[in-house]
Amino acid sequence: MLFVGDDWAEGHHDIEIMDESGQALVKARLPEGVEGIGRLHALIAERLGPDADPQRVLIGIETDRGPWVAALVAAGYRVFVVNPRQTFRFRERFSPSGAKSDAADAHVLADMVRTDSHQLRPVAGDSDLAEAIKLLARAHQSLIWDRQRLVARLRAQLRDFFPAALAAFGEELAAAEALDLLKQAPDPDKAMKLSLAKITTTLRRAGRRKIDERVRKIQDGLRSEQLRLPVTVQRAYAMTVNSLVNSLVAMIATTVEQIDHLEQELTERFHEHPDSAIYLSQPGIGVVLGSRVLGEFGDDPDRYAGPKARKNYAGTSPVTIASGCRSTVNARYVRNTRLIDALMRQAMTALAGSPGARAYYDRQRARGLPHNAALRHVGNRFAGILHGCLATHTTYDEATAWSHHTAVSAA
Repeated sequence: MLFVGDDWAEGHHDIEIMDESGQALVKARLPEGVEGIGRLHALIAERLGPDADPQRVLIGIETDRGPWVAALVAAGYRVFVVNPRQTFRFRERFSPSGAKSDAADAHVLADMVRTDSHQLRPVAGDSDLAEAIKLLARAHQSLIWDRQRLVARLRAQLRDFFPAALAAFGEELAAAEALDLLKQAPDPDKAMKLSLAKITTTLRRAGRRKIDERVRKIQDGLRSEQLRLPVTVQRAYAMTVNSLVNSLVAMIATTVEQIDHLEQELTERFHEHPDSAIYLSQPGIGVVLGSRVLGEFGDDPDRYAGPKARKNYAGTSPVTIASGCRSTVNARYVRNTRLIDALMRQAMTALAGSPGARAYYDRQRARGLPHNAALRHVGNRFAGILHGCLATHTTYDEATAWSHHTAVSAA
């Protein structure tokens, strides 16, 4: 058996190969790419022989994606993903002083897979289609987040000098008509001069209908009394708002186009997956959320030992900290943020369409839990239900999913 620690960086990999006794056989810094992976194969073959079983090689690395990891898996090595927090804690066994280097981290990773491989998570054997869905879903979500960040910057600027605009547009600050009107009137003085006719024309150009009430609301909001800044400062703020609006208009036009394109591709790939019908049968899940959940969970049938393991990975299950007579239960914050976001959105949407989920949520609220905690309980339950559906290749059934909890409520 050989144990390999791989401390990766953008342009190189620090490698240590260790034998079963913990003796370091070789240390090297290999370049990223074909040359580096070829040299790694050669170093391993020198010690095991060219015809040896690649399963005798265990590799620890702090990432589960990229061409390098794909090449390691394709070669047949047993690759384990090590969380950087685990490496940090394990490093303290060798260096209580806190000293750190890339070569030392490679040694730590090699020793971890030598002694603790049974505690580590192997790289998931997801299909290429599941990996493609994950990449498309992440790109789709990242574009939405980018748009939201720019809108938040615009909102912050308006709050500092033009709060009347926030009152006028409310939650529709990123709408086409709001951005158009802010371009025409980026400060309170110009906003006071906007006529009903101009506002009406802008809303019609944005494709709005039944706009009479909306037009009056916008004009009243823009003309409402507010505290003013000095003229020079107000003019500077107006320039920044105009710049942000122009950037936002250009970005939203491009982003919406790219989001639509990605969503179309995502829909096609998602429907190609054999498990898509199971995901779509879950309450609160459509194509976009289903793609996110499938991509983040993966489709390796052996990745999760049971529903508890899936819930732990999702971050919906709690963490118990018990010592002596004290025991506390906390939310799990070390988690996949994209996955927990999708599951919480599913739980929120499912409250309107699933009587079982609604009753379960109400029961958690009756226990005194706040909204987010109760919603997390619902998401945790859905993660377990999804695991059962995938394990048995059956679609969601409301009665089966919530029968136990319904019986408890009746009792």
